[in-house]
Amino acid sequence: MTSGPLSGIRVLDITHVLAGPYATYQLALLGAEVIKVERPGIGDVMRHAHRGTTPPGFAPGFVAMNAGKRSLALDLGRPEGIALLRRLAGEVDVVIENMRPGTMAKKGLDAATLMAANPRLVHCSVSGWGNERPAYDHVIQAATGMMLVNGDDPAAAPMKMGGPIVDIATGQSTAFAILAALMQRAQTGRGTAITVSMVDAALQLMFSAASGWLLAGQAPQRVGNRGFAGSPASDTFATADGWIATGANTRAQFERLARTIGRADLIDDPRFATPPGRAAGFMSAGNETLLRQELAATFATADAETWEARLNQAGVPAAKVRGIGEFLDAVYPNLGPALIDLPPLPGYPPAPKGLGLPMKGPDFTPQPAPPPALGQDSRAILTGMGLAAAEIETLVAGGVVGVAAA
Repeated sequence: MTSGPLSGIRVLDITHVLAGPYATYQLALLGAEVIKVERPGIGDVMRHAHRGTTPPGFAPGFVAMNAGKRSLALDLGRPEGIALLRRLAGEVDVVIENMRPGTMAKKGLDAATLMAANPRLVHCSVSGWGNERPAYDHVIQAATGMMLVNGDDPAAAPMKMGGPIVDIATGQSTAFAILAALMQRAQTGRGTAITVSMVDAALQLMFSAASGWLLAGQAPQRVGNRGFAGSPASDTFATADGWIATGANTRAQFERLARTIGRADLIDDPRFATPPGRAAGFMSAGNETLLRQELAATFATADAETWEARLNQAGVPAAKVRGIGEFLDAVYPNLGPALIDLPPLPGYPPAPKGLGLPMKGPDFTPQPAPPPALGQDSRAILTGMGLAAAEIETLVAGGVVGVAAA
């Protein structure tokens, strides 16, 4: 990236797998120069996390979150590698790492040491718990209550979310934290050390449940596919060819829904009157199970896209339940600039696409360079640090620095 709000900001990315690389991908899309430090000969394990026929070292998960970065293959198990990293940290604006807490300190690469040499440095450490306890996404989901809000049977086994949402949320929280620290530095002239944990990010995803507990001692209930407001008309119903999710949370929305699906008779049916004491404005009903059965029988008479179009036209939020492929191919492209064009990649279909920034605007339309091969930029980065060609080749020959195959 050569333009964007972060143009001129240099980021030293000592992260691997998911949360950290996703954070630096967001920074790269905003125009930052991101130097990804990887282990020679191996690289980020995400390079190899694929089950298909993609090119070695360029698995989809790696390609998706490392486009636009530069790769420096550096052995941090060697004193020479540590010295080079410490030197490079003195020249950048941001250092981000997600090694096990304590690992960087043992190498003399902790925040205090690096910031002593570079007082304007923004140093960010990402971890699972904020301490040395190891973590993975589903483990954090288990710990924070997330697994016990999915499904609708209180006695059912815990169920995790279908994707690594804690990792992604941690990456977003990390990018947000770094942007805030850079803004603070612009005001004070000083860098800062910040930490982000998967636990904290997970609790942000659980904000409503956590707030209910903290403020009122209320534990969340499993509501299945019903909307969180609790309306029987805010649910997921089988249709003639699939499923439709409806969002009729208020009494007014329920009445519009009932008229739109041809069931105006339900509006004044005494069996479904709003019980006394229900919060004003929100829709509830007596005999909620029976009302849902009436709605389900009606939704089964037409296909999901028909109901989706009719309900949205009437001002009732509704969406056909789609797979990610159908949504990305048929729906998302019609919502304005969002997907980004990636450069051609050997072994991938022509004109590959990627997810861009979670915002739209004339200054937020990045077109990143391809993801780097392992060590692709090692020589160029070291040359930019002032190392002579002979010195670089000695480091390469000694295995301290890795370079991409010619």
